[in-house]
Amino acid sequence: MKLKRQNIDSLLLGFVSILIIIGSVMVYSSSSALAEGSSKISSHAFFFKRQLIWVILAFTVMMLASKVNPAILRPYIFPILIGGFALLVIVYFTPEIRHTHRWLNLGFVTIQPSELFKYILVFYLAHSLAQKGRDLSDLRQYRWPYGPIILAGLVLIVFEPDLGSTLVLGTTIVFIIFLAGAKLTHVFMSIGTSTLLVYLLVMVVGYKRSRIDGFLAAWGDPLLAPHQLKQSILSLSCGGMFGVGLGNGVFKQYFLPEPHTDFILASIGEELGLIGLLVTLGLLFGLIWRGMKIAIMQTDRFSFLLAAGLTSCLAVNIMINVAVVLGLIPTTGLTLPFLSYGGSSLIVSALAVGILLSLSRQGLKKERSR
Repeated sequence: MKLKRQNIDSLLLGFVSILIIIGSVMVYSSSSALAEGSSKISSHAFFFKRQLIWVILAFTVMMLASKVNPAILRPYIFPILIGGFALLVIVYFTPEIRHTHRWLNLGFVTIQPSELFKYILVFYLAHSLAQKGRDLSDLRQYRWPYGPIILAGLVLIVFEPDLGSTLVLGTTIVFIIFLAGAKLTHVFMSIGTSTLLVYLLVMVVGYKRSRIDGFLAAWGDPLLAPHQLKQSILSLSCGGMFGVGLGNGVFKQYFLPEPHTDFILASIGEELGLIGLLVTLGLLFGLIWRGMKIAIMQTDRFSFLLAAGLTSCLAVNIMINVAVVLGLIPTTGLTLPFLSYGGSSLIVSALAVGILLSLSRQGLKKERSR
Protein backbone atom coordinates (compact mmCIF):
# COMPACT_ATOMS: atom_id res chain seq x y z
CA MET A 1 0.00 0.00 0.00
CA LYS A 2 1.64 3.24 -1.11
CA LEU A 3 1.52 6.33 1.04
CA LYS A 4 -0.21 9.29 -0.60
CA ARG A 5 0.79 12.48 1.15
CA GLN A 6 -2.22 14.41 -0.05
CA ASN A 7 -4.47 11.97 1.79
CA ILE A 8 -2.76 12.29 5.16
CA ASP A 9 -3.87 14.88 7.70
CA SER A 10 -0.92 17.23 7.22
CA LEU A 11 -1.99 19.45 10.12
CA LEU A 12 -1.83 16.56 12.59
CA LEU A 13 1.54 15.49 11.23
CA GLY A 14 2.78 19.10 11.45
CA PHE A 15 1.58 19.60 15.03
CA VAL A 16 3.22 16.39 16.21
CA SER A 17 6.48 17.09 14.37
CA ILE A 18 6.80 20.57 15.89
CA LEU A 19 5.99 19.21 19.36
CA ILE A 20 8.70 16.56 19.05
CA ILE A 21 11.23 19.19 17.94
CA ILE A 22 10.31 21.46 20.87
CA GLY A 23 10.48 18.49 23.21
CA SER A 24 13.93 17.45 21.99
CA VAL A 25 15.31 20.97 22.41
CA MET A 26 13.80 21.32 25.88
CA VAL A 27 15.05 17.86 26.93
CA TYR A 28 18.58 19.02 26.13
CA SER A 29 18.10 22.36 27.87
CA SER A 30 16.46 20.95 31.00
CA SER A 31 18.66 17.85 31.41
CA SER A 32 22.17 19.12 30.66
CA ALA A 33 22.78 20.38 34.21
CA LEU A 34 21.35 17.15 35.63
CA ALA A 35 23.68 15.09 33.42
CA GLU A 36 26.73 17.17 34.35
CA GLY A 37 25.97 16.80 38.04
CA SER A 38 25.81 13.01 37.86
CA SER A 39 28.93 10.96 38.56
CA LYS A 40 27.55 8.12 36.42
CA ILE A 41 27.06 10.22 33.28
CA SER A 42 30.03 11.44 31.24
CA SER A 43 28.32 13.86 28.85
CA HIS A 44 26.04 16.84 29.40
CA ALA A 45 24.17 15.72 26.24
CA PHE A 46 23.53 12.19 27.56
CA PHE A 47 19.74 12.49 27.80
CA PHE A 48 19.53 14.47 24.56
CA LYS A 49 21.44 11.83 22.58
CA ARG A 50 19.23 9.07 23.90
CA GLN A 51 16.13 11.14 23.14
CA LEU A 52 17.27 11.60 19.53
CA ILE A 53 17.40 7.83 19.13
CA TRP A 54 13.87 7.57 20.48
CA VAL A 55 12.74 10.37 18.15
CA ILE A 56 14.11 8.55 15.09
CA LEU A 57 12.41 5.32 16.16
CA ALA A 58 9.16 7.19 16.94
CA PHE A 59 9.03 8.84 13.50
CA THR A 60 9.75 5.48 11.87
CA VAL A 61 6.95 3.79 13.85
CA MET A 62 4.55 6.65 13.11
CA MET A 63 5.13 6.62 9.35
CA LEU A 64 4.96 2.82 9.13
CA ALA A 65 1.70 2.80 11.09
CA SER A 66 0.28 5.48 8.81
CA LYS A 67 0.63 3.10 5.85
CA VAL A 68 -1.28 0.23 7.45
CA ASN A 69 -5.03 -0.18 7.73
CA PRO A 70 -5.57 -0.90 11.47
CA ALA A 71 -8.55 -3.12 10.60
CA ILE A 72 -6.16 -5.85 9.43
CA LEU A 73 -5.14 -6.36 13.08
CA ARG A 74 -8.69 -7.03 14.29
CA PRO A 75 -8.45 -10.85 13.90
CA TYR A 76 -5.37 -10.80 16.15
CA ILE A 77 -6.67 -8.53 18.91
CA PHE A 78 -7.10 -11.29 21.51
CA PRO A 79 -3.49 -12.57 21.25
CA ILE A 80 -2.34 -8.93 21.39
CA LEU A 81 -4.52 -8.32 24.47
CA ILE A 82 -3.14 -11.42 26.18
CA GLY A 83 0.38 -10.22 25.38
CA GLY A 84 -0.44 -6.86 26.99
CA PHE A 85 -1.68 -8.58 30.14
CA ALA A 86 1.42 -10.80 30.19
CA LEU A 87 3.69 -7.75 30.21
CA LEU A 88 1.68 -6.20 33.07
CA VAL A 89 2.17 -9.38 35.10
CA ILE A 90 5.83 -9.91 34.21
CA VAL A 91 6.75 -6.40 35.34
CA TYR A 92 5.85 -7.38 38.93
CA PHE A 93 8.63 -9.98 38.91
CA THR A 94 11.32 -7.51 37.89
CA PRO A 95 13.47 -5.39 40.24
CA GLU A 96 11.90 -2.15 41.44
CA ILE A 97 12.87 1.11 39.73
CA ARG A 98 12.16 4.21 41.84
CA HIS A 99 10.19 2.05 44.30
CA THR A 100 7.71 0.95 41.61
CA HIS A 101 7.19 -1.93 39.19
CA ARG A 102 6.35 0.25 36.19
CA TRP A 103 9.35 -0.49 33.98
CA LEU A 104 10.56 -3.65 32.28
CA ASN A 105 14.33 -3.62 31.78
CA LEU A 106 15.29 -5.52 28.63
CA GLY A 107 18.99 -4.66 28.95
CA PHE A 108 19.35 -2.47 25.89
CA VAL A 109 16.07 -0.66 26.53
CA THR A 110 13.56 -0.06 29.32
CA ILE A 111 9.84 -0.13 28.45
CA GLN A 112 6.72 0.75 30.41
CA PRO A 113 4.05 -1.93 29.77
CA SER A 114 1.18 0.25 31.06
CA GLU A 115 1.83 2.79 28.28
CA LEU A 116 1.37 0.13 25.62
CA PHE A 117 -1.54 -1.55 27.39
CA LYS A 118 -3.62 1.66 27.36
CA TYR A 119 -3.74 1.66 23.59
CA ILE A 120 -4.13 -2.12 23.30
CA LEU A 121 -7.26 -1.89 25.45
CA VAL A 122 -8.56 1.03 23.38
CA PHE A 123 -8.10 -1.10 20.24
CA TYR A 124 -9.86 -4.06 21.87
CA LEU A 125 -12.84 -1.95 22.97
CA ALA A 126 -13.16 -0.37 19.52
CA HIS A 127 -13.09 -3.83 17.92
CA SER A 128 -15.54 -5.44 20.35
CA LEU A 129 -18.00 -2.54 20.63
CA ALA A 130 -18.15 -2.26 16.84
CA GLN A 131 -19.46 -5.81 16.45
CA LYS A 132 -23.08 -6.39 15.64
CA GLY A 133 -25.29 -7.37 18.51
CA ARG A 134 -23.62 -5.16 21.11
CA ASP A 135 -26.47 -3.43 22.90
CA LEU A 136 -24.94 -1.20 25.56
CA SER A 137 -28.36 -0.12 26.78
CA ASP A 138 -28.44 -3.54 28.45
CA LEU A 139 -26.42 -3.45 31.68
CA ARG A 140 -25.67 -7.17 31.37
CA GLN A 141 -23.43 -6.42 28.37
CA TYR A 142 -20.85 -4.92 30.77
CA ARG A 143 -20.52 -8.05 32.88
CA TRP A 144 -18.92 -10.07 30.13
CA PRO A 145 -16.45 -9.66 28.61
CA TYR A 146 -15.80 -6.00 29.45
CA GLY A 147 -16.06 -6.05 33.24
CA PRO A 148 -13.38 -8.67 34.03
CA ILE A 149 -10.97 -7.46 31.31
CA ILE A 150 -11.19 -3.78 32.26
CA LEU A 151 -11.04 -4.46 36.00
CA ALA A 152 -8.03 -6.77 35.67
CA GLY A 153 -6.14 -4.22 33.60
CA LEU A 154 -6.86 -1.32 35.94
CA VAL A 155 -5.95 -3.33 39.05
CA LEU A 156 -2.62 -4.48 37.60
CA ILE A 157 -1.70 -0.90 36.68
CA VAL A 158 -2.83 0.81 39.88
CA PHE A 159 -0.79 -1.54 42.09
CA GLU A 160 2.46 -1.04 40.14
CA PRO A 161 1.75 1.62 41.53
CA ASP A 162 0.68 3.99 38.73
CA LEU A 163 -2.42 5.99 39.61
CA GLY A 164 -1.86 8.44 36.75
CA SER A 165 -2.06 5.81 34.00
CA THR A 166 -5.04 4.25 35.78
CA LEU A 167 -6.90 7.58 35.67
CA VAL A 168 -6.05 8.06 31.99
CA LEU A 169 -7.20 4.58 31.03
CA GLY A 170 -10.32 4.66 33.21
CA THR A 171 -11.45 8.02 31.80
CA THR A 172 -10.79 6.86 28.23
CA ILE A 173 -12.81 3.68 28.78
CA VAL A 174 -15.83 5.65 30.04
CA PHE A 175 -15.58 7.97 27.02
CA ILE A 176 -15.44 5.11 24.50
CA ILE A 177 -18.34 3.28 26.10
CA PHE A 178 -20.38 6.51 26.04
CA LEU A 179 -19.64 7.01 22.33
CA ALA A 180 -20.55 3.39 21.67
CA GLY A 181 -24.10 4.04 22.88
CA ALA A 182 -24.16 3.47 26.63
CA LYS A 183 -26.96 5.12 28.58
CA LEU A 184 -26.07 8.25 30.52
CA THR A 185 -27.25 6.56 33.70
CA HIS A 186 -24.74 3.76 33.14
CA VAL A 187 -22.00 6.30 32.41
CA PHE A 188 -22.71 8.18 35.64
CA MET A 189 -22.82 4.87 37.52
CA SER A 190 -19.35 4.05 36.17
CA ILE A 191 -18.02 7.49 37.13
CA GLY A 192 -19.55 7.24 40.60
CA THR A 193 -18.19 3.74 41.20
CA SER A 194 -14.72 4.72 39.97
CA THR A 195 -14.69 7.82 42.17
CA LEU A 196 -15.67 5.76 45.20
CA LEU A 197 -12.95 3.18 44.51
CA VAL A 198 -10.29 5.90 44.12
CA TYR A 199 -11.46 7.51 47.37
CA LEU A 200 -11.23 4.19 49.23
CA LEU A 201 -7.84 3.45 47.69
CA VAL A 202 -6.40 6.83 48.72
CA MET A 203 -8.17 7.73 51.96
CA VAL A 204 -8.71 4.26 53.46
CA VAL A 205 -5.88 2.12 52.08
CA GLY A 206 -3.54 5.13 52.16
CA TYR A 207 -2.24 4.88 48.58
CA LYS A 208 -0.50 8.23 47.77
CA ARG A 209 -2.46 9.88 50.59
CA SER A 210 0.50 12.06 51.57
CA ARG A 211 0.36 13.73 48.13
CA ILE A 212 -3.35 14.40 48.50
CA ASP A 213 -2.95 15.78 52.03
CA GLY A 214 -0.07 18.01 50.94
CA PHE A 215 -2.01 19.29 47.96
CA LEU A 216 -5.08 20.13 50.08
CA ALA A 217 -2.94 21.78 52.77
CA ALA A 218 -1.40 24.07 50.15
CA TRP A 219 -4.78 25.73 49.56
CA GLY A 220 -4.72 26.98 53.14
CA ASP A 221 -1.00 27.74 53.35
CA PRO A 222 1.15 27.71 50.15
CA LEU A 223 4.25 27.06 52.28
CA LEU A 224 2.83 23.62 53.12
CA ALA A 225 2.64 22.62 49.44
CA PRO A 226 4.68 19.59 48.31
CA HIS A 227 8.17 20.43 47.05
CA GLN A 228 7.43 19.54 43.42
CA LEU A 229 4.32 21.70 43.34
CA LYS A 230 6.03 24.74 44.85
CA GLN A 231 9.00 24.55 42.51
CA SER A 232 6.75 24.07 39.48
CA ILE A 233 4.70 27.18 40.27
CA LEU A 234 7.83 29.24 41.04
CA SER A 235 9.45 28.09 37.81
CA LEU A 236 6.43 29.14 35.77
CA SER A 237 6.13 32.50 37.55
CA CYS A 238 9.79 33.36 36.93
CA GLY A 239 9.37 32.98 33.18
CA GLY A 240 7.23 36.07 32.79
CA MET A 241 5.95 36.93 29.34
CA PHE A 242 8.99 35.99 27.23
CA GLY A 243 11.00 33.74 29.56
CA VAL A 244 14.56 33.93 30.84
CA GLY A 245 15.92 32.51 27.59
CA LEU A 246 16.58 29.05 26.24
CA GLY A 247 19.13 27.29 28.43
CA ASN A 248 19.10 30.02 31.10
CA GLY A 249 16.61 28.40 33.46
CA VAL A 250 17.69 28.18 37.09
CA PHE A 251 15.08 25.90 38.65
CA LYS A 252 16.08 22.90 36.49
CA GLN A 253 19.56 23.03 38.00
CA TYR A 254 18.85 23.09 41.70
CA PHE A 255 15.17 23.02 42.59
CA LEU A 256 12.68 21.52 40.11
CA PRO A 257 12.47 17.69 40.26
CA GLU A 258 12.15 15.81 36.95
CA PRO A 259 12.56 18.97 34.81
CA HIS A 260 13.00 16.90 31.63
CA THR A 261 10.17 14.40 32.23
CA ASP A 262 7.05 15.03 34.34
CA PHE A 263 7.67 18.77 34.76
CA ILE A 264 9.10 19.68 31.37
CA LEU A 265 6.19 22.10 30.85
CA ALA A 266 7.42 24.10 33.86
CA SER A 267 10.87 24.29 32.22
CA ILE A 268 9.23 25.54 29.03
CA GLY A 269 7.35 28.19 31.02
CA GLU A 270 10.50 29.41 32.73
CA GLU A 271 12.75 29.56 29.66
CA LEU A 272 10.24 30.47 26.93
CA GLY A 273 7.75 32.38 29.08
CA LEU A 274 4.00 32.68 28.72
CA ILE A 275 4.31 33.01 24.93
CA GLY A 276 6.22 29.74 24.62
CA LEU A 277 3.82 28.07 27.01
CA LEU A 278 0.76 29.18 25.02
CA VAL A 279 2.34 28.07 21.74
CA THR A 280 3.06 24.64 23.21
CA LEU A 281 -0.44 24.29 24.64
CA GLY A 282 -1.87 25.46 21.31
CA LEU A 283 0.01 22.70 19.48
CA LEU A 284 -1.24 20.12 21.97
CA PHE A 285 -4.81 21.40 21.55
CA GLY A 286 -4.34 21.24 17.77
CA LEU A 287 -3.33 17.59 18.06
CA ILE A 288 -6.52 16.80 19.99
CA TRP A 289 -8.66 18.82 17.56
CA ARG A 290 -7.30 17.01 14.50
CA GLY A 291 -7.69 13.62 16.20
CA MET A 292 -11.37 14.26 16.90
CA LYS A 293 -11.80 15.65 13.39
CA ILE A 294 -10.44 12.39 12.00
CA ALA A 295 -12.83 10.42 14.20
CA ILE A 296 -15.80 12.40 12.89
CA MET A 297 -14.71 11.69 9.29
CA GLN A 298 -14.95 7.91 9.74
CA THR A 299 -17.93 6.11 8.23
CA ASP A 300 -17.63 2.76 10.02
CA ARG A 301 -18.14 2.17 13.72
CA PHE A 302 -14.77 0.51 14.42
CA SER A 303 -12.69 3.30 12.86
CA PHE A 304 -14.74 5.98 14.63
CA LEU A 305 -14.36 4.38 18.06
CA LEU A 306 -10.67 3.68 17.50
CA ALA A 307 -9.85 7.25 16.41
CA ALA A 308 -11.90 8.77 19.22
CA GLY A 309 -10.39 6.39 21.78
CA LEU A 310 -6.79 7.04 20.74
CA THR A 311 -7.35 10.79 20.74
CA SER A 312 -9.10 10.81 24.11
CA CYS A 313 -6.30 8.74 25.64
CA LEU A 314 -3.75 11.31 24.47
CA ALA A 315 -6.01 14.19 25.51
CA VAL A 316 -6.58 12.94 29.07
CA ASN A 317 -2.86 12.30 29.50
CA ILE A 318 -2.07 15.83 28.33
CA MET A 319 -4.72 17.44 30.53
CA ILE A 320 -3.59 15.60 33.66
CA ASN A 321 0.06 16.52 33.15
CA VAL A 322 -0.77 20.18 32.47
CA ALA A 323 -3.07 20.28 35.53
CA VAL A 324 -0.29 18.84 37.73
CA VAL A 325 2.27 21.38 36.51
CA LEU A 326 -0.18 24.25 37.08
CA GLY A 327 -0.95 22.99 40.58
CA LEU A 328 -4.60 22.17 39.85
CA ILE A 329 -4.38 18.52 40.93
CA PRO A 330 -1.89 16.45 42.99
CA THR A 331 1.23 15.03 41.36
CA THR A 332 0.53 11.81 39.45
CA GLY A 333 3.82 10.95 37.74
CA LEU A 334 2.60 11.23 34.14
CA THR A 335 4.86 12.45 31.35
CA LEU A 336 3.73 14.91 28.67
CA PRO A 337 3.29 13.18 25.28
CA PHE A 338 5.83 14.14 22.58
CA LEU A 339 7.62 16.58 24.90
CA SER A 340 8.93 14.68 27.92
CA TYR A 341 12.09 12.58 27.91
CA GLY A 342 11.52 8.85 27.57
CA GLY A 343 11.10 6.17 24.95
CA SER A 344 7.98 4.24 25.94
CA SER A 345 5.66 7.23 25.99
CA LEU A 346 7.11 8.76 22.83
CA ILE A 347 7.01 5.63 20.68
CA VAL A 348 3.56 4.50 21.85
CA SER A 349 2.16 8.02 21.35
CA ALA A 350 3.75 8.12 17.89
CA LEU A 351 2.13 4.76 17.12
CA ALA A 352 -1.26 6.20 18.12
CA VAL A 353 -0.75 9.21 15.84
CA GLY A 354 0.39 6.92 13.02
CA ILE A 355 -2.90 5.01 13.29
CA LEU A 356 -4.79 8.32 13.27
CA LEU A 357 -2.92 9.35 10.12
CA SER A 358 -3.89 6.04 8.50
CA LEU A 359 -7.52 6.59 9.48
CA SER A 360 -7.39 10.16 8.14
CA ARG A 361 -6.38 8.84 4.72
CA GLN A 362 -9.20 6.31 4.79
CA GLY A 363 -11.70 8.97 5.85
CA LEU A 364 -10.73 11.24 2.96
CA LYS A 365 -10.99 8.38 0.48
CA LYS A 366 -14.48 7.51 1.70
CA GLU A 367 -15.55 11.17 1.54
CA ARG A 368 -14.34 11.40 -2.07
CA SER A 369 -16.02 8.12 -3.03
CA ARG A 370 -19.31 9.45 -1.66
